[in-house]
Amino acid sequence: MRSEGVESRAVSTPVSQPTFPFRDVVLGALVPAFIFSTGIGALLPIIAPYSVERGATLAAAGVVAAMLPLGQILADLPAGQLAAKIGDRPAMVVAGSVAALGFFAAALAPSVITLAAAVLLVGASNAVFHLARHSYLTDVTPAFHRATVLSTLGGVHRIGQFIGPFLGAGIIFLFDMRAVFLLAVVTALAATVTVWLARPTGTTEEAPRASATQQIATPRFWSVLKEHRRMLATLGTVGMFVGAIRGARQQVIPLWGEYIELDPTTISLLFGLAGGIDMLLFYPAGKVMDRLGRLWVGVPAMTMLGIAMALFPLTSTAAGLAVVAMLLGFANGWGSGIMMTISSDVSPPEARPQFLGAWRLLTDIGLGSGPLILSAGAALGSLAAGVWAASTLGPLAAAGMQRWLPRYSDHANRSTRRRAGLID
Repeated sequence: MRSEGVESRAVSTPVSQPTFPFRDVVLGALVPAFIFSTGIGALLPIIAPYSVERGATLAAAGVVAAMLPLGQILADLPAGQLAAKIGDRPAMVVAGSVAALGFFAAALAPSVITLAAAVLLVGASNAVFHLARHSYLTDVTPAFHRATVLSTLGGVHRIGQFIGPFLGAGIIFLFDMRAVFLLAVVTALAATVTVWLARPTGTTEEAPRASATQQIATPRFWSVLKEHRRMLATLGTVGMFVGAIRGARQQVIPLWGEYIELDPTTISLLFGLAGGIDMLLFYPAGKVMDRLGRLWVGVPAMTMLGIAMALFPLTSTAAGLAVVAMLLGFANGWGSGIMMTISSDVSPPEARPQFLGAWRLLTDIGLGSGPLILSAGAALGSLAAGVWAASTLGPLAAAGMQRWLPRYSDHANRSTRRRAGLID
């Protein structure tokens, strides 16, 4: 039974067309994603210290930093409704413009409360921008190229967030922390202008969907949730597990490095090493997903991620931590784009933005809960226990993917694709 979210089988074999149409995909989504992510990446390391500079305590600075993911979670569902009503590209233009306003307000914030509100607005705009570009690429990319394109989207997002902190550090060296927010204003506006100028060629599926929504009322959000509640409760929970272990992954290197008393410079280098390896694998991962099916990437990536997390408490030196950090980066890189691809595969075309909004809410909740698992272990007296608890989410996600994905997706593996008539 794969009736929920299964896409049309009208295309059984790949036709000769480019994987990355320049105007539709490269200028329409990948370049704006890289520019926008660079601004966000420059911002992430300085939110807390900038809050302290504005007069916040360390605890209050942590709250201000938490406004970014909180804004994303609060806006995930409205983002789907907005994209459904005005279209994916207009939603990206609106999100980029509002994000620029939020960055500018943060740069001029006279108080910590104003700064927190501005960061919350940036988080909400980030959610809209991410969802709209995801929905847009799902519409304009054929299913047999989808994983390659979406894993590349995940890759350029990673590259932008990797470059951003270094660019921000240079800006701070030359000016001050406020200038980083102004840099983010420029990147948000540049991404918005790029989306606006990259008019679709007219061969995409976005136009037919827009005309259909003019003739037929946009499906109500709650009816979309009700119709696909079983899929969201099963495969969506897998997405939450993936988000949670990835959220824990972002914090485990700094926390364990601090626990074994490494200096901040060494910790930063190890974090960068893992991020560098992570960025190298997005394209081959996408090609494997398109050729062999999504499970060939998703299951090993989540299994390796769990194993890598479980190895952290066994390290006590910088060399040991470096080896495990590289394995962590490899595992996460091999899973680049996997959840975006799966959610695109199973999303109903007539209500794609609303469905993706609900999906992103689940993954963002997981992303926010992952670091809390580590913190809970540390608060109870054993960071190692927190790390091991988080590590179990990887195998759970892999098992859930193996169990549920073939039920809902024709692209799970070669067997499901052959059964659906997508390959010979």
